[in-house]
Amino acid sequence: MPMDSDSMTLTRFIINDQRRFPEASGELTQLLQSIQSAVKAISSAVRRAGVAKLYGIAGDTNVQGEEVKKLDVLSNDLFINMIKSSYTSCLMVSEENENVIEVETDKQGKYVISFDPLDGSSNIDCLVSIGSIFSIHKKLSAGEPGLSDVLQPGRTCVAAGYALYGSATMMVLSTGNGVNGFMLDPSIGEFVLTDRDMRVKPRGKIYSLNEGYAEAWSTGLQEYVKAKKSTADGKKAYGQRYIGSMVADVHRTLKYGGIFMYPPTKDAPGGKLRLLYECIPMAFIMENAGGMSSNGKISILDIVPEKIHQRVPIYLGSNDDVKELLCYLDKHD
Repeated sequence: MPMDSDSMTLTRFIINDQRRFPEASGELTQLLQSIQSAVKAISSAVRRAGVAKLYGIAGDTNVQGEEVKKLDVLSNDLFINMIKSSYTSCLMVSEENENVIEVETDKQGKYVISFDPLDGSSNIDCLVSIGSIFSIHKKLSAGEPGLSDVLQPGRTCVAAGYALYGSATMMVLSTGNGVNGFMLDPSIGEFVLTDRDMRVKPRGKIYSLNEGYAEAWSTGLQEYVKAKKSTADGKKAYGQRYIGSMVADVHRTLKYGGIFMYPPTKDAPGGKLRLLYECIPMAFIMENAGGMSSNGKISILDIVPEKIHQRVPIYLGSNDDVKELLCYLDKHD
């Protein structure tokens, strides 16, 4: 198969997108370039993890109390170092770090970035798809950067995306003007545009959540899932799919439609997934693809964060599916 001599790489796409804003300084483009470099390096590490003995525990725990895998440590270091060296960010929030990471004054830029460097890391050893997630906000304060610059709602996001390390490596990105997917072509070492203007279907045929916690769900959610399994009146039941890596589950929902759910339970009434670097980026992507997100009451993008590792319930996916779920929650809960 001949090589495309004019393929739209992620780098070209970002530069073209920047031209929509005549006043743009190029700083966001530079930041997205540094994230792309980190993702390429992580993808390479994931591919050779077994050979390089990167599997297994690194002998530490992160702020969530979870055992840290060696790949987690490497991925976190790559994100931090690549972003710092881009001179575009002043503050960073990582799942792996308890406190906000402040960039040295002489390397500071105008953006704040929150990221989960290796989502789904509990699946590393069994070779299930894992990923990276990030969201980017502009610094708000005029003086020294502070916590208020970090605790911004998703509505003020300037860009968000995720990388999926599966049978291939893919980056999905939105700068608020649609959603586009790029596949990593190992032969040239570049991400190439393969999924232009991704749109989620108005309704899907799949629901995705961990049914092991069914007894701890609210009545409304139990009734909704029961309805999705029903074949009454000749309707076809929904399929159930759940991988356990948020990136993989949300990516499937974006591609095929349906609904992804991580609800509150009796043990975790505030939800489990983190707002800043898991829920906001995925909700930003889904809503820019024509879908919907909610915590059961309001859009995920309208929640004002109160702390950097805040957890929230999340429901996102096809518009009709999320709206139907919310009707059940309103009726029963």
